Amino acid sequence: MRILIVEDDRKMALILREALERQMHRVVSASTGPEGLEIARSHPFEAIVLDAMLPGMDGFRVAQNLRESKVATPILMLTARDAKSDVVMGLDSGVDDYLTKPFAFQELFARIRAISRRPPTEAALYFEMADLKLDPRTHAASRGGRTLSLTRTEFLILEFMMKHPASVLRREEIINAVWGYEETVENNTLDVFMKQLRTKVDDGASEKLIHTVRGFGYRLSAVAC
Repeated sequence: MRILIVEDDRKMALILREALERQMHRVVSASTGPEGLEIARSHPFEAIVLDAMLPGMDGFRVAQNLRESKVATPILMLTARDAKSDVVMGLDSGVDDYLTKPFAFQELFARIRAISRRPPTEAALYFEMADLKLDPRTHAASRGGRTLSLTRTEFLILEFMMKHPASVLRREEIINAVWGYEETVENNTLDVFMKQLRTKVDDGASEKLIHTVRGFGYRLSAVAC
């Protein structure tokens, strides 16, 4: 499982990372609210462990911004505050579960397993642009009513692009989102997959949706660059 830890206490972040890695999870860390928000928006994770009190933007606002951005990754909030009002605030902001410090690691592991099994919210389950449709629940994609036969990697690339419609996505952003935040992938590997994806999505269509932005990366848009 790929897990993002957003925790400004370096000692706590290291303890969490080591504990989760011993459970064979892949862990990425962020130490501020804005950094955690950017990474969570740009890269796929199965769970986010989010501290409530963070510099730059607190965990409640991070969670709220993620949900407003249609990011449905399950969130477990960690906090030293256990007031009922804080619990309500966290749940209202889009957090899936709430764990008060100090805690036992076995409880942490159990709660992460539990939230990762829950289905994501409906808002993030379906994407559409022009006549291109993608359903992550069934891994189905179609264009103009024509079923697209996509490989797993092609599907992940298209899903990431549809999460950021009309945005210019840097090559490294796409690589990190699809192959992993800490993986090394050659640029020409991405080019090969983008060529295959463009053939499947745009060939035969009067309106091209996948555009190359020279010197930067790619963009999914119904309007040509």
